[in-house]
Amino acid sequence: MSAKAKIGVLGASGYTGAELVRLLLRHPHVEVALLTADRRAGKPMADVFPQFAPFDLPPLTALADVDWAALRLDLVFCALPHGTTQEVISDLLKHVPSMKVVDLSADFRIADPAAYERWYGEHPRPDLMSEAVYGLTELHRERIAGAAIVANPGCYPTASLLALAPLARAGLIADVVIDAKQGISGAGRVFDETTHLSMAGENIVPYKVAAHRHTPEIEEQLARLDPAHRELKVQFQAHLVPLDQGELASCYVTTTRAVGADELREMYREAYEEEPFVELLADAPSGVLEVRETNYCRVFAAADEHTGKVIAFGAIDNLWKGTSSQAVQNLNLMFGLPETAGLQ
Repeated sequence: MSAKAKIGVLGASGYTGAELVRLLLRHPHVEVALLTADRRAGKPMADVFPQFAPFDLPPLTALADVDWAALRLDLVFCALPHGTTQEVISDLLKHVPSMKVVDLSADFRIADPAAYERWYGEHPRPDLMSEAVYGLTELHRERIAGAAIVANPGCYPTASLLALAPLARAGLIADVVIDAKQGISGAGRVFDETTHLSMAGENIVPYKVAAHRHTPEIEEQLARLDPAHRELKVQFQAHLVPLDQGELASCYVTTTRAVGADELREMYREAYEEEPFVELLADAPSGVLEVRETNYCRVFAAADEHTGKVIAFGAIDNLWKGTSSQAVQNLNLMFGLPETAGLQ
């Protein structure tokens, strides 16, 4: 790009929005031209996050007060609550039809309207659902590059799908149980009894048992990867652990046939040896600290000779590769920039 892309961040006062702003400030090819936060409208970003005091950023603005036609943004990141983005995107595209969108909510992650309605309720803009491209970069790179609307994946699906994708592409998943653990930043800035310090500290808490909304997202993507597009019921369970940020997905796979260690190793090598942000490990990941504040996913898979199952792991930073830095990776693709720009 000859000129810097003009970028807006909608919902800039949340954890995800703040991480996006941090990443964009160091990106050589973009300019932050708009920050919105309705409850803090009129305030500088540094009032919410003091670390931004040294930077010249636009003040926080209420969404209703944005003059879209005058700003002429090239792309907006929507870091808004689930259920609100559909109407916002619909409205802003009326003003600037050429604007690109990376949505970090769940509003466009599920392509099947019936599955979306079951887990989230009726979608007011099903026509836009068909336009959105699922933004797990390593799986849909070519489609993302030409997309106008990209649905940034959830953090749990990012770690889980990268751990499982080689097996799914080979048609080897007969059944899978995903045991996922995440730091409390994944709950956002709205706290409840689960994320209160007295519960989250020195503890591990399962939540949304048999009802986590990332389940259909994982199921839909695994079916797309499977050569026969077989529907798969995923047993997914999330846990909060006493970390600020970080996430580990442990996936226990019953395979459709026996898979040996050598075949498994070659399968994962072929899938990820050229990926700039997937690190294929020779042994299980030693936690999540090693990926903190990076766009990397560390992956390892092992064949268990005793049970005949495959165990696959994906370790990420839930606020980075699980959310904000992956959104920037998608921005890079959408503008034909080096995929690693602003991320290394």
